[in-house]
Order: sequence, then C-alpha cells, then structure tokens
Amino acid sequence: MSEETATSPPDEDVQTDARLIERPAAPHLAALSEKARDYARNARSENTRRAYEADWRQFAAWLRRQGFDPLPPDPQTVGLYLAACMEGSSGRDPLSVSSLERRLSGICWRYRQLGAPLDASDRHISTVLAGIRRAHGRPPVQKEAIFADELLAMLATLEMDLRGIRDRAILALGFAGGLRRSEIVGLDCGPDQSEDGTGWVEIFPPGADISSASNNDGGAVLQISGKTGWREVEIGRGSRPETCPVALLETWMRLGRINHGPLFRPIAHKNGGVSADRLTDKHVARLVQRTALAAGIRGDLSEGERRLAFSGHSLRAGLASSAQIEEAHVQKHLGHASAEMTRRYQRKRDRFKVNLTKAAGL
Repeated sequence: MSEETATSPPDEDVQTDARLIERPAAPHLAALSEKARDYARNARSENTRRAYEADWRQFAAWLRRQGFDPLPPDPQTVGLYLAACMEGSSGRDPLSVSSLERRLSGICWRYRQLGAPLDASDRHISTVLAGIRRAHGRPPVQKEAIFADELLAMLATLEMDLRGIRDRAILALGFAGGLRRSEIVGLDCGPDQSEDGTGWVEIFPPGADISSASNNDGGAVLQISGKTGWREVEIGRGSRPETCPVALLETWMRLGRINHGPLFRPIAHKNGGVSADRLTDKHVARLVQRTALAAGIRGDLSEGERRLAFSGHSLRAGLASSAQIEEAHVQKHLGHASAEMTRRYQRKRDRFKVNLTKAAGL
C-alpha cells in the first residue's frame, strides 16, 4: 500500500467501503450497489466513524515516520505503536488506557475496511495491552451529574430570546429523556423527514387518548435509534411551563417555525434567522459547560476543572442519579443493554444505602 493511500483523508472511506461491495457489472444493479455501500457506511455512527478515522490517521502518520508499510497488518508493529502512545511526545500527554483501547479499535476497523483484518488477540498486541492496563490503568473518569435543582439554575442563566428558548428546550429535553447529545441533535419533527436523522418526536396534548388512562397530562414520545437499537422514550409534562421540557419544546417549535426536518437548528448571529441545517452534538457539550459555569455549579473547583467536569453526559447521568424508581425503568429509559451500565450512571445515588458492616454485627 502506498504512502498516499495510508494517509488518505476520511472521504476515501467511501472507496474502502467499495472494496467490500463491488459494483455489479450489470448497469441495472448500479443503484442497488450504491445503496449497499450507503448501508456499509452507516454500519457505525457518524461520531464513531470520525473517531476511528482520526485513530487511523494518527497510526498511519506514526508508521510513515518509522518507515513502516501499513500493509500487510503486522501485530508486532501495532504492539510497538501502543507502547509509543504511552510514552507521549513533545507537548502531548500519553494517552489514557481507554483512549488507547479506542484507538486500537479504530485501527482494527480500518484494516477490516481494507480487507486485511488485524488479529488484536495476537500475543504481540494482547500482552503489550495487558501490561499497559496493569501499569497505567485507572478508574474511569466520570462526568459530574447535573441534578434537577442544578438544571433549574442553568436554565435561569439563559436569555429569553429565540436562542435561549432553543437552548432551554435542549437542556430540559436532554435531562428528562436521559439522552445522549447525539440523540438530542439527531431528532426530527417526524419520521422519515431527513437522511441524517436518528429519531423523531411526537407531542401529545393534555387529555390525548394515548393510553387506557382516562385523564392524562400528555407529553412527548421520542423514537430514538441508539446503540442498542430503537427505543421509545416517554417524557411527561412538568409542573411549570418555564421548566417543563415538553412546553419548552413546543415554544421553540412554534417561535422557530420548526415543523419539518431537524428539530434543533443553528440561529444566525446577524439576522436571528433559523437555519435549515442540524445542530452538531458539540453544541450540546458546550451549552452544558457554559451554563454550568454560569450557574456556579461545583464552585469549589477551578474554572478549568469545571469545564472538564461537565459535558452532555452530565444530563444523562443526572437523570439516572435523580430518578428514585426501580432500576429497570431507568435502564429502559436510557437504553442500556445491562443493569451494570445503568449503575455506572447513578452517581453516588445508593452509596452506603446497603451497610454490610452493620449487617455483619459491627
């Protein structure tokens, strides 16, 4: 494989997918072949694909500096690369173990795309990785959970203009739905309204006949395609319009004239017009960080530490930690495949609730 191919930009992922699905010779099958390549590209989420592409670029650049050829894949060379990543470089800290494992996943993914799978269980890789985990492994760094009272303080820091109304809806919906930031911005106003949407919302007014209950407050039902497949998320109405996620969403859609396509969109700084494009998930992370700082949450930390402490996941962890209901309901709401994953999100909720010391008689 040439150096040019090894360092090719992410757009060439289309070409590597083409190696997996060759275009049929018959002209009438060309459209079907193109569709098959689209499905292959969508096998991973956009965020995961971008991360894997960045992992490969880092690896390919290291190979080039060392004078190594990317093909065929060499487990011993990959083992050397893993060790080099833990040494760091000028102006760059060593990778964390979790980041290193993700980078290895990205390298393996790219080799599969090239039709030359890398055996990550080879001893040259597995033993080096095991040693790195033993020497550098640390407990996972979790983002701070944002609780309901803190969310209210964050909402209060936002202006009452169109941008502030949109951001209020994002924060409240993200918290009440326990949503990932990609799930928030991936919502559409309805099904099949965009090619890049990963879900949609349906709003039911109070008293709507959506269940066997005769009286209900209505709410929003989200259909979301996540890591574990499709799931339905119910979000009930709150007690106050200024903090109710459904009411805030309705206000944003009405004032922003959002009735088709992406639900959350950028707003132009010059004329305040609403774009037809979709917000990126980075907006959610920046929004959470900015409003958490403005609300003075975790004031015992420095500003730099507070920026690192909060992200879009803080909303998701906040709901999991706040909801005093059966764990199975929280697990279903968050779309977790296991109860153990749900417990990781429940920041200190049940700490010392079960006291084995007293139970043992001490």
